[in-house]
Amino acid sequence: MPDLSGKVAIITGCASGIGAATVRRFVADGAQVLGTDVNEANGAALCAEAGALFAVQDVSDRSLWPQIVARAVEAFGRLDILVNNAGMVSGAGIGDLDDKAMFAAWDQVLAVNLTGTMAGCRAAIAAMRANPGGSAGAIVNIASTTAMAPLPTDVGYSASKGAVRVLSKSVATWCAQHKLDIRCNTVIPGATQTGILEAAEQQAPGLIAAVAKTSPLNRLADPAETAAAIAFLASDECPFMTGAEMVVDGAMMAIHPGF
Repeated sequence: MPDLSGKVAIITGCASGIGAATVRRFVADGAQVLGTDVNEANGAALCAEAGALFAVQDVSDRSLWPQIVARAVEAFGRLDILVNNAGMVSGAGIGDLDDKAMFAAWDQVLAVNLTGTMAGCRAAIAAMRANPGGSAGAIVNIASTTAMAPLPTDVGYSASKGAVRVLSKSVATWCAQHKLDIRCNTVIPGATQTGILEAAEQQAPGLIAAVAKTSPLNRLADPAETAAAIAFLASDECPFMTGAEMVVDGAMMAIHPGF
């Protein structure tokens, strides 16, 4: 089990799903955690139950990021880990909506999934460079298998998650070239039992069963299984691993779609 004792982490999108599981896992592994979410009620309850701090945050609001990072540093004295987990779907293919609705959906999903992730990386790096004892840290950005096999039914989500993969590599190599001991990696989850999927099931009964069949394991991932991968990448167990991707998809991307 990765040891996160003494580490300080910010985890966005903590109110449910992978974010909630990651807060619980990090606290169990010894980290001090600040969880953030736009859903104040659920996020605050989750953090209180897990033993973490909570702050309301819309990750797409770039002006809030320095404040969120400062809160973690003020509370715990440093910042070692950022998990950029907050995200949303647009639910629209390229020709599904009129221009006004299409571009509104596109702008919103990219603001949250991509710009929010970039802004988080930028603010975290500034804090990690100033850590007591010298520059150090780990950033884990959460993408999706749609970054590798995009959905025709969600152009914004697919594009944003594909961009997160490349963003992470750019961040990783910039930190390496500037001789900062700050790593940046991506976790690519497959179909996972999350609130987003459960809500979609209400609109399209049978969706969860159909999505589960996209994995040869014929099931959805438990969010805790993805959180385990995030904890590994955030820990000191993999100091030479940066600019990399860890796929947690139950072999979804490893099999020909015809089989």
